[in-house]
Amino acid sequence: MMYTLSLLDKSPVPTGEDAASAFRDTINLARRAEELGYRRFWVAEHHNSPELAGSAPEALVAWILAKTSHIRVGSGGVMLQHYSPYKVAEVFNVLSSLAPGRVDLGIGKTPGGLPLATSALQQAYDPARKPDFEAAFGELTTFLSGAAPHEHAQAGLRATPVPPVAAERFLLGASPESARLAASRGWNFVFAGNLNGDVEVLRRSLSAFREESGGVAPVLALSAFAA
Repeated sequence: MMYTLSLLDKSPVPTGEDAASAFRDTINLARRAEELGYRRFWVAEHHNSPELAGSAPEALVAWILAKTSHIRVGSGGVMLQHYSPYKVAEVFNVLSSLAPGRVDLGIGKTPGGLPLATSALQQAYDPARKPDFEAAFGELTTFLSGAAPHEHAQAGLRATPVPPVAAERFLLGASPESARLAASRGWNFVFAGNLNGDVEVLRRSLSAFREESGGVAPVLALSAFAA
Protein backbone atom coordinates (compact mmCIF):
# COMPACT_ATOMS: atom_id res chain seq x y z
CA MET A 1 0.00 0.00 0.00
CA MET A 2 1.32 3.43 -0.97
CA TYR A 3 0.74 6.41 1.29
CA THR A 4 2.27 9.75 2.21
CA LEU A 5 2.81 11.27 5.65
CA SER A 6 1.96 14.82 6.70
CA LEU A 7 2.01 16.80 9.94
CA LEU A 8 -0.53 18.98 11.76
CA ASP A 9 0.94 21.25 14.43
CA LYS A 10 -1.18 23.07 17.03
CA SER A 11 1.62 25.45 18.10
CA PRO A 12 1.59 24.49 21.81
CA VAL A 13 3.06 27.10 24.15
CA PRO A 14 5.88 25.54 26.20
CA THR A 15 5.68 25.86 29.98
CA GLY A 16 7.24 29.14 31.03
CA GLU A 17 7.44 30.38 27.43
CA ASP A 18 5.22 32.55 25.22
CA ALA A 19 3.53 32.47 21.82
CA ALA A 20 6.68 33.70 20.09
CA SER A 21 8.46 30.55 21.28
CA ALA A 22 5.55 28.39 20.13
CA PHE A 23 5.64 29.87 16.64
CA ARG A 24 9.44 29.49 16.42
CA ASP A 25 8.95 25.80 17.25
CA THR A 26 6.26 25.53 14.56
CA ILE A 27 8.52 27.07 11.92
CA ASN A 28 11.42 24.80 12.91
CA LEU A 29 9.14 21.76 12.76
CA ALA A 30 7.86 22.77 9.31
CA ARG A 31 11.40 23.15 8.01
CA ARG A 32 12.39 19.77 9.44
CA ALA A 33 9.28 18.14 7.97
CA GLU A 34 10.25 19.54 4.57
CA GLU A 35 13.79 18.15 4.93
CA LEU A 36 12.42 14.71 5.82
CA GLY A 37 10.07 14.58 2.86
CA TYR A 38 6.68 15.01 4.52
CA ARG A 39 3.93 15.83 2.02
CA ARG A 40 2.02 18.56 3.89
CA PHE A 41 2.35 20.74 6.98
CA TRP A 42 -0.89 22.05 8.47
CA VAL A 43 -1.68 24.36 11.38
CA ALA A 44 -4.82 24.50 13.50
CA GLU A 45 -7.31 27.12 14.74
CA HIS A 46 -8.03 27.38 18.47
CA HIS A 47 -9.51 30.40 20.27
CA ASN A 48 -9.08 31.63 23.83
CA SER A 49 -6.61 28.81 24.52
CA PRO A 50 -3.53 30.12 26.35
CA GLU A 51 -1.80 26.78 25.87
CA LEU A 52 -2.19 26.88 22.05
CA ALA A 53 -0.92 29.86 20.06
CA GLY A 54 -2.56 29.19 16.70
CA SER A 55 -5.73 31.29 16.57
CA ALA A 56 -5.25 32.58 12.99
CA PRO A 57 -4.11 29.74 10.71
CA GLU A 58 -4.22 31.83 7.53
CA ALA A 59 -1.63 34.25 8.97
CA LEU A 60 0.61 31.42 10.16
CA VAL A 61 0.30 29.63 6.80
CA ALA A 62 1.66 32.73 5.04
CA TRP A 63 4.68 32.89 7.37
CA ILE A 64 5.45 29.17 6.99
CA LEU A 65 5.22 29.41 3.20
CA ALA A 66 7.79 32.21 3.31
CA LYS A 67 10.13 30.16 5.52
CA THR A 68 9.97 26.92 3.46
CA SER A 69 10.51 26.15 -0.21
CA HIS A 70 8.42 23.22 -1.46
CA ILE A 71 6.34 21.47 1.24
CA ARG A 72 2.59 22.04 0.94
CA VAL A 73 1.24 24.25 3.74
CA GLY A 74 -2.34 24.63 4.88
CA SER A 75 -5.03 24.93 7.49
CA GLY A 76 -6.35 22.04 9.52
CA GLY A 77 -8.62 23.85 9.54
CA VAL A 78 -10.33 27.21 9.19
CA MET A 79 -13.53 27.13 11.29
CA LEU A 80 -15.96 28.28 8.63
CA GLN A 81 -18.91 28.90 10.96
CA HIS A 82 -17.19 32.05 12.23
CA TYR A 83 -16.44 33.67 8.89
CA SER A 84 -17.77 34.93 5.59
CA PRO A 85 -17.22 32.24 2.92
CA TYR A 86 -16.35 35.01 0.48
CA LYS A 87 -13.57 36.33 2.75
CA VAL A 88 -12.14 32.84 3.29
CA ALA A 89 -12.03 32.37 -0.50
CA GLU A 90 -10.25 35.71 -0.94
CA VAL A 91 -7.65 34.93 1.75
CA PHE A 92 -6.75 31.55 0.28
CA ASN A 93 -6.69 32.92 -3.25
CA VAL A 94 -4.12 35.46 -2.04
CA LEU A 95 -2.06 32.70 -0.39
CA SER A 96 -2.30 30.56 -3.53
CA SER A 97 -1.12 33.50 -5.62
CA LEU A 98 1.85 34.04 -3.31
CA ALA A 99 2.87 30.36 -3.40
CA PRO A 100 1.19 28.66 -6.38
CA GLY A 101 0.82 24.90 -6.02
CA ARG A 102 1.72 24.81 -2.33
CA VAL A 103 -1.45 25.86 -0.48
CA ASP A 104 -4.07 23.63 1.15
CA LEU A 105 -7.41 24.91 2.43
CA GLY A 106 -8.78 22.71 5.19
CA ILE A 107 -12.22 23.57 6.57
CA GLY A 108 -13.44 22.50 10.01
CA LYS A 109 -17.00 22.19 11.29
CA THR A 110 -16.34 22.69 15.01
CA PRO A 111 -16.02 26.09 16.79
CA GLY A 112 -12.35 25.70 17.74
CA GLY A 113 -13.12 27.09 21.20
CA LEU A 114 -15.70 27.47 23.93
CA PRO A 115 -18.99 29.46 23.69
CA LEU A 116 -17.45 32.72 24.99
CA ALA A 117 -14.98 32.85 22.09
CA THR A 118 -17.63 31.72 19.61
CA SER A 119 -19.98 34.55 20.62
CA ALA A 120 -17.18 37.09 20.23
CA LEU A 121 -16.21 35.76 16.80
CA GLN A 122 -19.81 35.79 15.58
CA GLN A 123 -21.09 39.01 17.18
CA ALA A 124 -21.34 40.76 13.79
CA TYR A 125 -23.74 38.11 12.50
CA ASP A 126 -27.48 38.55 12.50
CA PRO A 127 -28.46 35.12 13.90
CA ALA A 128 -31.53 35.06 11.67
CA ARG A 129 -29.38 35.46 8.54
CA LYS A 130 -26.39 33.31 9.52
CA PRO A 131 -26.21 30.31 7.14
CA ASP A 132 -25.86 26.78 8.48
CA PHE A 133 -22.59 24.99 7.81
CA GLU A 134 -23.70 23.18 4.69
CA ALA A 135 -24.96 26.40 3.10
CA ALA A 136 -21.76 28.28 3.98
CA PHE A 137 -19.69 25.38 2.65
CA GLY A 138 -21.60 25.52 -0.63
CA GLU A 139 -21.02 29.26 -0.91
CA LEU A 140 -17.29 28.83 -0.27
CA THR A 141 -17.15 26.20 -3.00
CA THR A 142 -18.89 28.59 -5.39
CA PHE A 143 -16.50 31.46 -4.71
CA LEU A 144 -13.42 29.25 -5.00
CA SER A 145 -14.67 27.91 -8.33
CA GLY A 146 -15.26 31.26 -10.03
CA ALA A 147 -17.91 33.96 -10.24
CA ALA A 148 -21.24 33.38 -8.50
CA PRO A 149 -23.86 32.10 -10.99
CA HIS A 150 -26.89 34.10 -12.17
CA GLU A 151 -29.23 32.49 -9.64
CA HIS A 152 -26.93 33.41 -6.73
CA ALA A 153 -27.79 36.40 -4.52
CA GLN A 154 -24.41 37.95 -5.44
CA ALA A 155 -24.46 36.98 -9.12
CA GLY A 156 -21.20 37.80 -10.88
CA LEU A 157 -19.24 38.29 -7.65
CA ARG A 158 -15.74 36.83 -7.85
CA ALA A 159 -13.21 36.19 -5.07
CA THR A 160 -10.07 37.90 -6.28
CA PRO A 161 -7.25 37.51 -7.00
CA VAL A 162 -7.63 34.43 -9.21
CA PRO A 163 -4.53 32.33 -8.44
CA PRO A 164 -2.56 30.50 -11.14
CA VAL A 165 -3.03 27.28 -9.14
CA ALA A 166 -6.01 27.01 -6.79
CA ALA A 167 -5.64 25.82 -3.21
CA GLU A 168 -6.27 22.11 -2.72
CA ARG A 169 -9.49 21.71 -0.70
CA PHE A 170 -10.17 19.45 2.29
CA LEU A 171 -13.18 19.06 4.57
CA LEU A 172 -12.36 17.86 8.07
CA GLY A 173 -15.01 15.63 9.66
CA ALA A 174 -15.67 12.48 11.64
CA SER A 175 -18.81 10.96 10.15
CA PRO A 176 -20.15 9.40 6.94
CA GLU A 177 -22.32 12.50 6.50
CA SER A 178 -19.25 14.74 6.39
CA ALA A 179 -17.58 12.36 3.96
CA ARG A 180 -20.58 12.49 1.61
CA LEU A 181 -20.76 16.28 1.87
CA ALA A 182 -17.09 16.60 0.89
CA ALA A 183 -17.53 14.28 -2.07
CA SER A 184 -20.70 16.02 -3.24
CA ARG A 185 -18.85 19.34 -3.49
CA GLY A 186 -15.69 17.91 -5.06
CA TRP A 187 -13.55 18.34 -1.94
CA ASN A 188 -11.05 15.94 -0.39
CA PHE A 189 -12.00 14.43 2.98
CA VAL A 190 -9.99 14.17 6.20
CA PHE A 191 -11.33 11.84 8.88
CA ALA A 192 -10.51 13.26 12.31
CA GLY A 193 -9.36 10.04 13.94
CA ASN A 194 -7.63 12.16 16.56
CA LEU A 195 -11.12 13.21 17.76
CA ASN A 196 -13.21 10.13 17.01
CA GLY A 197 -11.52 6.77 17.55
CA ASP A 198 -14.57 4.65 16.70
CA VAL A 199 -13.20 2.14 14.17
CA GLU A 200 -16.63 1.35 12.71
CA VAL A 201 -17.41 5.05 12.12
CA LEU A 202 -13.99 5.38 10.52
CA ARG A 203 -14.66 2.44 8.20
CA ARG A 204 -18.09 3.72 7.15
CA SER A 205 -16.82 7.27 6.64
CA LEU A 206 -13.89 6.31 4.44
CA SER A 207 -16.02 3.86 2.46
CA ALA A 208 -18.71 6.51 1.92
CA PHE A 209 -16.15 9.00 0.64
CA ARG A 210 -14.51 6.53 -1.73
CA GLU A 211 -17.89 5.50 -3.13
CA GLU A 212 -19.27 9.03 -3.53
CA SER A 213 -16.03 10.53 -4.92
CA GLY A 214 -15.36 7.79 -7.45
CA GLY A 215 -12.37 6.33 -5.65
CA VAL A 216 -10.49 9.42 -4.43
CA ALA A 217 -8.20 8.52 -1.52
CA PRO A 218 -9.25 10.12 1.80
CA VAL A 219 -6.89 11.34 4.51
CA LEU A 220 -6.76 9.93 8.05
CA ALA A 221 -5.67 12.18 10.93
CA LEU A 222 -4.22 10.49 14.03
CA SER A 223 -2.57 11.74 17.20
CA ALA A 224 1.12 10.89 17.47
CA PHE A 225 3.57 11.17 20.34
CA ALA A 226 7.29 11.47 19.65
CA ALA A 227 10.11 11.32 22.16
